Formats: sequence, C-alpha cells, structure tokens
Amino acid sequence: MANASLRPPAVAGAFYPADPRTLQSMVSEMLNMAMPQDTVHWPKALIVPHAGYVYSGPIAASAYASLRSTREYYRRVVLLGPCHRVPVRGFALPAAQCFATPLGEVTIDRDSWLALQDEPDVQVDDAPHAAEHAIEVQLPFLQTVLDHFTLLPIVVGDTTAERVAHVLERVWGSDDTLIVISSDLSHYLPYQQARWRDQSTVAQIERLQSGLAFDQACGALPIDGMLLAAQRHHLMPTVLDLRNSGDTAGDRNRVVGYTSIAFTPAQRHVAH
Repeated sequence: MANASLRPPAVAGAFYPADPRTLQSMVSEMLNMAMPQDTVHWPKALIVPHAGYVYSGPIAASAYASLRSTREYYRRVVLLGPCHRVPVRGFALPAAQCFATPLGEVTIDRDSWLALQDEPDVQVDDAPHAAEHAIEVQLPFLQTVLDHFTLLPIVVGDTTAERVAHVLERVWGSDDTLIVISSDLSHYLPYQQARWRDQSTVAQIERLQSGLAFDQACGALPIDGMLLAAQRHHLMPTVLDLRNSGDTAGDRNRVVGYTSIAFTPAQRHVAH
C-alpha cells in the first residue's frame, strides 16, 4: 500500500490550469455564467462531470452554482468516482490525509475514513487515487463554493449498486454532508447520437431507475448506488444541465456527454 500524507494534484496543467489565479478566475467565470436554478435548495447530492474544464467545466458549474448561497452550510463532502487508471476490487480510500490543488489543501474526514475501513471490500491505498482525475477535478469547484469542509474521496471499482448504496448509507450523515457523484455520460459517439443516448440516460436517472450500463456513464455504478439511496431517502432529482463536448469545445464527430443533476429531499423540492 502506498502511503503518503498528502496527495498532490495530478492533472493540474492538463484538465485545468495549474496557476492558482488563472484557475480561480476560470472557475469563478464558469460559476457566474451558470444558469441559476430556483428549484434546487440545499441539495443532498449532485451528479457532476469530470472531463477537462474547457469541455465539461460549464456543465459542472451548473451544479456547483446551486451551492453558492449555502457555502457555510456543508461541512463534509463524500465524493465518489470511477477508477480510470488502477483497477480496484470494491472501494479504495486514500492513505493520504490531505488532497492538494493549486487553490490549497482539503483535509480528509478522518472519522468517516476510519469508520468505513471495517467494510470487507473497502481498501486503503493511494495507488488508485494517485492519477485519478474523476475526484481531483471536482475539488477546485468545491473549494470555491464552500467555506470549510472535510473530504471523503472514494474510488469505486468492481462492485455492485447495492454495495455502493450501503457505503453511502454508512457515510450519509446529517444535512451538512454533501454527496458528489463524479461521472461523464456517453463516450465518442457522433453528436446527435450522443444527444439521444444521453437524453435516454438522464430520463432513466430522473425515474430513479438503476441498472445503467457503462456505455451510458463511466460512473454507472456510483450513479446506480446513488439512485438506490435516493429511493430510500425520498430524494427528487432535478436536471440542471445536459450538454456534450460538441456544445463546448470539442469536435462533433466524437463527443463525450455531460450532465449535472441535483438530488433534494422531497419536502424541499419546488415544482416547476
């Protein structure tokens, strides 16, 4: 098991700017451009994309902008993403106790980090986290919209939706815990085909219908687990944004799909 006290940024300068001022300016501008959503109040969970900022940043900003009025409210962020680099059986927590970005350091929530280690399929290993972008690219947004929070980053590997839902239940916490699911949608389809595929996927998520395939979303398992948890906790999904790289900065011959979706308790959900 690799063991380091701090996990340094791995994709700064590639997925997002490495210069702190440039990064802060870019994130702030995307948040300011995001359409406000009056129907979302204090979400319990978000689904957000994790590509390079020029591609998916505006879509992610649509979700994170919903947190700006509650920046002092959330104290812990549980962040789940798929593994792109190192295969994982079950779930991987970092050994590192701090994650760094050009905007500063985020401390790991030690209580929940310790509590999850009694699960048989939860391992502590820095290797799956070392080069994983799905979690890292969310942090500058979170550092911008929230004041003070601890982080529980979980790489989700070979497991089941039921196990994801169980892990989420273990760390669900009170209202000041925010759950973030990091996932893109379809990959490398032509523009119009991707739109159809992604609209179908998002409609399935809106129905809280688990069973997503990996060609629908690279984070299919984390999303599926979140959908099961949403059913149990009576959360309602609201689609905040649905676009693809052909809408932002990419070639329309081969696009990647992105969505931002908020989950709010039913009693806080305001009808359109």
